[in-house]
Amino acid sequence: MAWGSGAYVYDTEGRRYLDGSGGPAVYCLGHAHPEVNAAIERQLHRIAHGYRYSFTSDPLEELESIVTRLAGDNYRTMVFVCGGSEAVESCLKLALQYHSAKGEPRRRRFIARRRSWHGNTLGALSISDFKARRDPFEGALVPASFISAVNPYRLPPGVSDAELANHAAEELEAEILRLGSDQVAGFVFEPVVGAAGCVVPAPPGYARAIQAVCRRHGVLLIADEVMCGAGRTGTWRALAHDAVEPDLFAIAKGLAGGYIPLGAALCTNAIAAVLAADGGILTGHTFTGHTLACAAGVAVQTIIEREGLLSRVTGNGRALLTELRAQLSPVASVGDIRGRGHFIGIEFVSDRHLRTPFAADASVSTRIGRAAAERGLLIYPIGGNVDGVRGDGILLAPPYNASPEALESLIELTVLAIRDVVE
Repeated sequence: MAWGSGAYVYDTEGRRYLDGSGGPAVYCLGHAHPEVNAAIERQLHRIAHGYRYSFTSDPLEELESIVTRLAGDNYRTMVFVCGGSEAVESCLKLALQYHSAKGEPRRRRFIARRRSWHGNTLGALSISDFKARRDPFEGALVPASFISAVNPYRLPPGVSDAELANHAAEELEAEILRLGSDQVAGFVFEPVVGAAGCVVPAPPGYARAIQAVCRRHGVLLIADEVMCGAGRTGTWRALAHDAVEPDLFAIAKGLAGGYIPLGAALCTNAIAAVLAADGGILTGHTFTGHTLACAAGVAVQTIIEREGLLSRVTGNGRALLTELRAQLSPVASVGDIRGRGHFIGIEFVSDRHLRTPFAADASVSTRIGRAAAERGLLIYPIGGNVDGVRGDGILLAPPYNASPEALESLIELTVLAIRDVVE
């Protein structure tokens, strides 16, 4: 890629592409936003990085204030890191430190769900169910437990839509009891599953049901909002849609919009008080609270809030789903179109009635991605979203400030690319 502007990027030959997935759902304000670039340049002329454990900084303190206002006053303590994997890893470490400080050092185990992705550091990878990315590291990963994926499109046998939330909560409780409730540190989940599941929102009532289970057993509820948070689904906290506050949560991609690598792990005030009494938070790195990254984050979040982009994302999301469903309903290989806000997943099947995935070697999602690129559209192909091997889908995640014309092109080119391949 040679350069970018707004919702578009250009290759070295000058060809233009609509960035319909924001890379991996990261470029929430598109590319080369002049206000963000100016904020980064101003900070560079002051200081690029002041070591967090020697000094605080104006950008760090300003971003902390912004994030607390947007996340809610129950989240006044956070650790800024360099990306999503570090943010999830930090949540795991905060959970472990919390339990140790509370006199429960036996709580070392984490539970996660199948078909979820939490990052590429060793701890985050250990709680991720993404076969192709895990296989080279098996044997060295931290022990973790996995319960079923929660996907209304692919219900467990004998379970109805209305029963799904309670069924999943009961499975979580059974696993906690199997391990021993005094052994479990936390349950980690994506409120809207991203790359591993092809954009799967939590079903109604699910988040409240699992929160109740966790509270009964002293298990921390940890939300991975790296991909779905910071406004991507139309609310700043993705779990705000479900009226649930997790004990800890991770954010990253939309925090600084890809201008500078930035993520954060946040914990409730109650957890922060325990950690403070334990001598303070024990996770952090050289670049924790990186000054330039925080300045970029302040600029990105200021623009999103000032321009009311989250309400735009909510409205656009409904329109995108409606139009994509209307135009793709005649295409027999389109099984499900789902999502929230500027976070849309389309799943492909060889049999719509039976919801049978294509054979893995058909490479349907990869071929659709290539067909889209040939038409000047970049999307995010997903493979293995059903069982780790089979399952094809694509992810759409346009910038929050995408113009109506860009969104119309996104729909048109997506539909054409899908028809190019599956018909």
